[in-house]
Amino acid sequence: MLQDDYTGVAIFAIIAILFPTVVFFLSRYFRTDRYDARSRTTYECGEVPIGDAQIQFHFQYYMYAIIFVAFDLVTVFVLMWALVFSGLSDLAKLFMVMFLGVLLVGVTYALKKEEIVWI
Repeated sequence: MLQDDYTGVAIFAIIAILFPTVVFFLSRYFRTDRYDARSRTTYECGEVPIGDAQIQFHFQYYMYAIIFVAFDLVTVFVLMWALVFSGLSDLAKLFMVMFLGVLLVGVTYALKKEEIVWI
């Protein structure tokens, strides 16, 4: 009975491990071995690079990405919590409100410091 339940999972796991491995080794036979000076430049598409490829990004972009990931994780967490724990007591609801409150305090702090420019 247990073997029948996990047969599909085992087949999927074997395919998930074998497919990238086989493709990795097959790519050695299908790629070209010719190297050109243009292929070692910054852009391999034939465009002439202008300036240096190592530019410095502003901190706002990284902060925006971190807050986006935080909200994305919170959305998934709240959705799963709402689906699974909808019949729990008021204590579970209190913990969720506390979690969202901590998140709101963090976002408010980031906006008050004006590290993020919302353009």
